[in-house]
Amino acid sequence: MFTYLNPKIRQELIESGKLIRINAQGRNIDPTIPRVDDSISLNILGPIPLPLDLGTDKPEVFWYAAVRTTELYQVESLANKLRKTGDQNLFAKLASSMAVNSVLVIGTPDKSESPLVRVHSSCLTGDVFSSQRCECGPQLAHAVDRMNKEDNGGYLIYMAGHEGRGIGLWAKAATYLLQDDGENTYQANQSLGLEDDSRDFSDAATLLHYFVRERPFRLLTNNPKKINDLKAFGLKNITPIKHIAGINQNNKRYLEAKRDWGHVIDDDEIKSAD
Repeated sequence: MFTYLNPKIRQELIESGKLIRINAQGRNIDPTIPRVDDSISLNILGPIPLPLDLGTDKPEVFWYAAVRTTELYQVESLANKLRKTGDQNLFAKLASSMAVNSVLVIGTPDKSESPLVRVHSSCLTGDVFSSQRCECGPQLAHAVDRMNKEDNGGYLIYMAGHEGRGIGLWAKAATYLLQDDGENTYQANQSLGLEDDSRDFSDAATLLHYFVRERPFRLLTNNPKKINDLKAFGLKNITPIKHIAGINQNNKRYLEAKRDWGHVIDDDEIKSAD
């Protein structure tokens, strides 16, 4: 079921160039080394053709799945033990222990001198359930639309471990209840003893080093902190592109809190929900 756990399939993928490993600077390193302890490295599977029904058009997309070597090593070690003891029914539990990030390559951004990029934090309620408490779902669709209209498309990096600005889905559900009692999205995090924003963008930076290389790129974001975090990992030539979508009466107060926290969102844009 989980082919990344099968050593034979793993070797075949490596030999075909569809499973690679990169270091924090985005450079290829040996994917056959069983463990890397002292540095961040990612394993990448792909490209995988992925027809999308997202946004107004149906863009040509290739999907890459990425996971940290340390996490993959832990899962594969446990899988070997389960395989020896015959506990095949426990394999499903292994999938939930890894944060698998994704890169959607839309069009031909490798041909662009300054590709369009979106680093999108996972949001089950917005991206999947189409909740209007945030603008995440519309931002995701709008990013795909913008890239599809570009001559050379773009890169959409989807960060799986970023739910609720890094606090996880369970804590996010608790913050929603606190928001319903009057707190804003940042106050609710603080009430739980959590950071305003605890997202880690190191994996996103590593993927950008690999896919964008040394090129400048345009980043779809309203969040200066995201830009600063990526720059801290060596990505210097970033041009922010405002990314407003999905403003409505249900998320107006949420967006006001983001504006007050530093996001580049104009009062007139928030008032457009009135």
